[in-house]
Amino acid sequence: MDFIHNEATDYINGNLKLKEELRKLREETNVETIKQELERERSRRLDLEQKMSEVLKNRCEDSPPQPPRKQQPPAANGTDKQQKETVCYRLQNWLYDRFGVYIEDFRFQPEENTVEAEEPLSAKRLTENMRRLKRGARPVTNFLRNLSALSNWHSVYTSAIAFIIYMNAAWHGWAIPLFLSLAILRLSLNYLIARGWRIQWSIVPEVSEPVEPPKEDLTVSEKFQLVLDVAQKAQNLFGKMADVLEKIKNLFMWVQPEITKKLYVALWVAFISSCVLPYKLMGFMIGLYAGIKFFMIDFLFKSCPKLRDNYDTPFIMWNSLPTDPQLKERSNATVLRRIQPVVSRSSLATVPTGVTREEESSRSHNTKKGAFHEIFNLPENERPLPVCENGWRCCLINRDRKMPTDYIRNGMLYVTENFLCFESSSSRSGSSKKNKVIKLVDITDIQKYKVLSVLPGSGMGISIATPSTQKPLVFGAMIHRDEAFETIFTQYMKIMTTANPET
Repeated sequence: MDFIHNEATDYINGNLKLKEELRKLREETNVETIKQELERERSRRLDLEQKMSEVLKNRCEDSPPQPPRKQQPPAANGTDKQQKETVCYRLQNWLYDRFGVYIEDFRFQPEENTVEAEEPLSAKRLTENMRRLKRGARPVTNFLRNLSALSNWHSVYTSAIAFIIYMNAAWHGWAIPLFLSLAILRLSLNYLIARGWRIQWSIVPEVSEPVEPPKEDLTVSEKFQLVLDVAQKAQNLFGKMADVLEKIKNLFMWVQPEITKKLYVALWVAFISSCVLPYKLMGFMIGLYAGIKFFMIDFLFKSCPKLRDNYDTPFIMWNSLPTDPQLKERSNATVLRRIQPVVSRSSLATVPTGVTREEESSRSHNTKKGAFHEIFNLPENERPLPVCENGWRCCLINRDRKMPTDYIRNGMLYVTENFLCFESSSSRSGSSKKNKVIKLVDITDIQKYKVLSVLPGSGMGISIATPSTQKPLVFGAMIHRDEAFETIFTQYMKIMTTANPET
């Protein structure tokens, strides 16, 4: 019993403590004060509502009564206005929902200048882009090849059928529908091919190119060679594009007046014909001429190049148009021609009697250190070929010598009719042991040479073997190596075939 009594006492004491804490909490939070303020606000709101109702009631009692007939029309007008406003609002919402998107498209906004992020240079990405470009251009190149084969009568039956169909269509004025039907046929065949059908038709048989497996990691040499290949292709492509654009510009700028005059007359004839002749007749004439030119005239000109060079007017005009570098060369040649008579007249008095002008001109070619034939102890009629009048800068590597000063020499390389001459940069005027003269008939072997095999590419050197040297002489570091090799090899073959070599 004592235990129960103690528990009850503790429970009562705990409740008393809780009530005391609750009372303190209420006092601290001022709950009663907030309730009183709410009651006051409610009473104020009720008072204001009561006063507003009394004011409205007094206004209604003070206003004079109006007959119901006069009160109805304003109510009807108000209802009509509300209905009209509702209908206009709904109509406006419906139009905006239907055409709001299109109206937003015509809203004028300032154009945003977005700068595309450029990708960093990567050999893998460069290789992938080259392959993508090749694959993307393949349909265009195949189409152009097929057109060329059709014009060249590669397949006689196919070209004959195409010629008959086209000329019949042009005769009846169906040339444009014919081309449109061919485009529809091509798209239909492409649809079937995309569906899995195996359809392949080509006038020229397609050559399957070997597919190179993609390399994940390229060595430094392979990356450098890849950059060189891309740079060479880009250089050739940009050069061809520049030639075409410069020729078109010079055609319209009257740089070659006799060519532009032909175009000018042709445009006047076409303009007068378009004004006088009906369009149906013009289309018939143009279509007929296009078919005859494509299937007949072009085939004849391609088969007979001399005929084309003499009578193909567009081809002659295009080849006669100069590019900007050609114009620059012409202007320089004109200046030299103007200066040359003055120089010849001034030097006429210095020519000794009994010496012809040709002999004097053969002696006139000098190097930087004196007359050419004196530098190399050659006959006076020996002078550099026109392609190498200024020489090719290179370095001579004589692997028979062991001294560093004799092993490699910098200088200029010249080719005459019978000799290959190397002028060392460190030689003095007159004959010198550091210069090198090789008879072309003494050459036993000539090859393109790669000095450092670790570097990519085919090298920049020429290897020449003679009986007097144990190891071939190497002319390295030549920027115009291919041009020099072709010149030396051509002159060497000319000497070997026309002259008897000295033993």
